[in-house]
Amino acid sequence: MAVEAVVFDVGETLVDESRNWEHVADACGVPRFTLMALVGAAVARGQHHGTALEALGADPPPPQAWFHDELYPDAEPCLRRLKAAGYVVGAVGNMAIDHESIVHGLVDLVASSERWGIEKPSPAFFERLVAELSLPPEKIAYVGDRVDNDVAPALAAGMTAVHIRRGPWGYLHEPPAGALRINSLDELPGILA
Repeated sequence: MAVEAVVFDVGETLVDESRNWEHVADACGVPRFTLMALVGAAVARGQHHGTALEALGADPPPPQAWFHDELYPDAEPCLRRLKAAGYVVGAVGNMAIDHESIVHGLVDLVASSERWGIEKPSPAFFERLVAELSLPPEKIAYVGDRVDNDVAPALAAGMTAVHIRRGPWGYLHEPPAGALRINSLDELPGILA
């Protein structure tokens, strides 16, 4: 069956989180490079990125310190091309409700793990996505930077899984057989056609 809906993870797929991490480092009073290195080490070890703050003995800053979302330059053009091609387009990721606003008006479906009360990689997250779209899983493509949270569970749910190679996870994770891999969202409409 042909894909009819394309759903995106948000952080490091549509949104460049670099400024978020810079602001978190500043709020915690630690050098930006130090925090980035510790986040990278946590990613490489398969740990939650929050372990970087634990290693520093820093408390997580308030949520507003994390809210500096900037779309990657290829995000909005890709979303528009997919919608123009007739796809249902969504953005649903592990994030707070406040972060949903970055894609409002650009997609047909926007939701967050906070809104749904379910986080990836739980199969329930992908079941909820299928229910929200009212489509069989094989008609849905899910695009994300993380193999553990995005690609592998999307494949397990019966979706087309697309791994984008950007952000720390995108460069450190290798997608499993059966997943598509792109280096830019500019490539996505062409490989789905």
